[in-house]
Amino acid sequence: MESDLQTETERPRRRVDRRMAPLIAAFGYAFHGLWYLLSTQRNAQIHCLVAACAVALGAVLRIARWEWVALTLTIALVLAAEGVNTALEAAVDLATPARHPLAKIAKDVAAGTVLLCAIASVVVGCLIFLPHLIDLLDVLW
Repeated sequence: MESDLQTETERPRRRVDRRMAPLIAAFGYAFHGLWYLLSTQRNAQIHCLVAACAVALGAVLRIARWEWVALTLTIALVLAAEGVNTALEAAVDLATPARHPLAKIAKDVAAGTVLLCAIASVVVGCLIFLPHLIDLLDVLW
């Protein structure tokens, strides 16, 4: 028993890398930001609902791997644009609570960017899903 204790104490202890703590904290902040985005922003919730429908349709239609890649990147792009829009709106509101023409431009351009990404995602969705749906209709007729 004494030799077991001695062996335990003689083993060199692993040192905890303290540099990992800020990295882990950064992931926590990022997840908190995602939670804020998805729990407070109506448009992000709509994008997630549409994304879930697209993923379900992709599963039903058994889309190809490259189509999953395009779908995944498109969904991520739209949600990322929505996140940048939300962050920019918060920063502008913090910088100037009063109405200002430059604040309006910043917010409008950010919202327009999300709209552009959403329109592009519809195009990508059509390019992915329409051929599969047309083939399915041909089989059914």
